[in-house]
Amino acid sequence: MKEFHYVITDKDGIHARPAGELVKLAKTFASTVTIDKAGKTGDCKKIFTVMALGVKCGDDVTLRFEGEDEVAAATAFQSFLQENL
Repeated sequence: MKEFHYVITDKDGIHARPAGELVKLAKTFASTVTIDKAGKTGDCKKIFTVMALGVKCGDDVTLRFEGEDEVAAATAFQSFLQENL
């Protein structure tokens, strides 16, 4: 299992557009990808669970990756978050 923490810097947080892009990226990997915020967990392959977390600017999130391509998934998500959120 791989995981990393990230503080959201986008002033709008994870709203519909980046949530959709996050889900699209997660679906390209076989690994399970989850996002945690303040004790709540969302499956990154399901937009409603990502949106339900209500991630805002300044929130610290933890992303976890488990599966055969977890290293590649973690690397891709780190890049995505740094470029978009």
